[in-house]
Amino acid sequence: MKTILNIEGMTCSACSNGLEKYLNKQNGIKEATVNLVMATASIEYDDNISIEDLNRFVAEAGFKSLGEKSKNDKKANSLKVIIAFGILAIILMFISMGDMVNSNLREIKMQNPIAYTITVLTITTIFLIWGFDIIKNGIKNIIHKMPNMDSLVGIGVIINYAYSLYNSVLILSGQTKLIHSLYFEASAMIILFVKLGRYIDKKNKIKAVDSIKNLVTLTPKNGVILRNNIETIVTINEIQKGDIVICKPGEKIAVDGTILEGKTHTDESFLTGESKPVSKTIGSSVMAGSINYDGYIKYEAEKIGKDSSISHIVDLVVEATNTKAPISRLADRISGYFVPAIFLIAIISFALNMIITKEISQAILAMVSVLVVACPCALGLATPLAMVVAIGNCSKNGILVKSSEILETVNRIDTVVFDKTGTITSGELSIVDGKYTEEELKLLQSLESKSNHPLAKSICKNKSEIYEVENFEEIPGMGIYGKINDQTYFAGNNKFLKELNINNKFEKLEKEYAGNGYSIVYLFNNTDVLSILALSDKVKPEIIDVIKELKDSNKKVIMLTGDNSLTAAKIASDVGIEEIYSNTNPEEKLKKIEELNKNKNCLMVGDGINDSPALRKATIGVSVANGTDISADSANVILLKDDMNKICYLFKIGKYTIKIIKQNLFWALFYNACMIPLATGLLPIHLNPMIASLAMTLSSLTVVLNSLRLRKNF
Repeated sequence: MKTILNIEGMTCSACSNGLEKYLNKQNGIKEATVNLVMATASIEYDDNISIEDLNRFVAEAGFKSLGEKSKNDKKANSLKVIIAFGILAIILMFISMGDMVNSNLREIKMQNPIAYTITVLTITTIFLIWGFDIIKNGIKNIIHKMPNMDSLVGIGVIINYAYSLYNSVLILSGQTKLIHSLYFEASAMIILFVKLGRYIDKKNKIKAVDSIKNLVTLTPKNGVILRNNIETIVTINEIQKGDIVICKPGEKIAVDGTILEGKTHTDESFLTGESKPVSKTIGSSVMAGSINYDGYIKYEAEKIGKDSSISHIVDLVVEATNTKAPISRLADRISGYFVPAIFLIAIISFALNMIITKEISQAILAMVSVLVVACPCALGLATPLAMVVAIGNCSKNGILVKSSEILETVNRIDTVVFDKTGTITSGELSIVDGKYTEEELKLLQSLESKSNHPLAKSICKNKSEIYEVENFEEIPGMGIYGKINDQTYFAGNNKFLKELNINNKFEKLEKEYAGNGYSIVYLFNNTDVLSILALSDKVKPEIIDVIKELKDSNKKVIMLTGDNSLTAAKIASDVGIEEIYSNTNPEEKLKKIEELNKNKNCLMVGDGINDSPALRKATIGVSVANGTDISADSANVILLKDDMNKICYLFKIGKYTIKIIKQNLFWALFYNACMIPLATGLLPIHLNPMIASLAMTLSSLTVVLNSLRLRKNF
């Protein structure tokens, strides 16, 4: 079983990494993957444990499970609250450090040490109450042996506050000279900057996942159905399979279905990335969330709720964001060692400062600065945030990427394999010639009506009355057969004829047709070939430029098709492909992909029906979906629009995503490499805790803004 839980309380990669490790240690959990940006845990588990058990495991690890159902994220700190504490922080800084620029303030401070001490202690305590969640989470994660960013910040704040509190007690006891040994403002400012940083992170992460979360809001809240021939407005949840639904111009399609009456144009850009309206008539499929432009239609509800196309899309996109690419796991491994190392550096900094300066205040400030400045937030956000933005962009452009690993793997692809029919060509064939009678065409259409192959759909395009077919069976890569009026008939290619040892009297005509690039279908019985049909297919207008672009980027391009060699050669020549493998059935396609994968990284593009085994075996399998069976597709990537330009887009966004991730990792590590030595207090330039907390916020912001460049450039 598998579920995705919403998690509350994760603030950095150490959190997500620690929770992931803890969950994977539990009996009954097969695999758990935690996503920091989406705040989710994708868990595959045995039947003998329940969701309640999973929630308990999450709680034991120091976090809170919000359950399976989609819930609103915990509200980010209200901007008004942050502004209020910001004003309070300015007052605190004025009271604490105003005497450094104004001698009158210094005199007032020295004359009223007890009042000053009580004031700064009170204000800082208010800040500690506000930031108690940080301290609590930090300590809890230390107890669970999973120290994280909150642990670093929380321990730093507590040590600084405790030291200042100790000196406050001495001041109130009469040792007023210690008034300069109070550093309460550092604890207050650290909490303010951490809260501000989280507020900014939250806002920007919401922007990053907008294109994913917006998918959920595409369907309307209500629909109109016919009940006793009366139009009745109902909620989406009240629509049942089989209901007759009405949609008027300007309204959204409520559920997936098939048009029974009327014609219109619909906007399916949310699904395909193409804004051009799609013509719909009786028998056409409509999808929930698409907009009805200009027609009044009645359609039968077929897929509702979780079974709808849009629900499958949302599930696939969310699942993709909950997978981890190898580069992401590298960042997790780094952060796993990072936090314990920072604690060690902080302790060493304290000890060395005590030895060198012999001032405990200086040693404590150095230790606190190291703990605060070394926040692993930027490191934790470096990979997942960029992946979420990229996957969101792909979905917005009609590309469903089932795993974030694909966006890294696509950069290793050196060979692109195309199926022919429905991939290089449009798949919308028409009969252009042949030797057949009306009765033979009727027999052929009767057989083909049982098949899902593009050729079958083309042959049956203008069918009228057909015969009933019994004992129907499909032979992959060859053809089909079945009984009509107690006589067995076959339909297929020349390979099928040879397999059954039937003499092909149309062999010469086949060569002529194949030379023109036509696809050929035979109708025959157990002893004789009855007819031959030639079907013409159009090359997709964009495919020549796509193949040229792939070649220009040093990709080897191959055609792998079940069609005959002459037809395949003609089409390949037209589009600029030199290497061709023809007359291949699904099993032979699979073997060819396995052979190519031994020395190459192979991406295969197919129709997702006959090519399923090969698509599964390819390094990356890409299929063109028909928009009605998205969940059952076997490929890693689904093109929701029949546009091969999306293949080039996938390569481009994969390359740019990894570039952004590498930049993020560089800046996160470079920042720590520069800031930690300064924070130790052992160099001529020192960082105090307040500046350290501000620098920590800026480092995370840099990574977030750099990741958001993916939204603007794609």
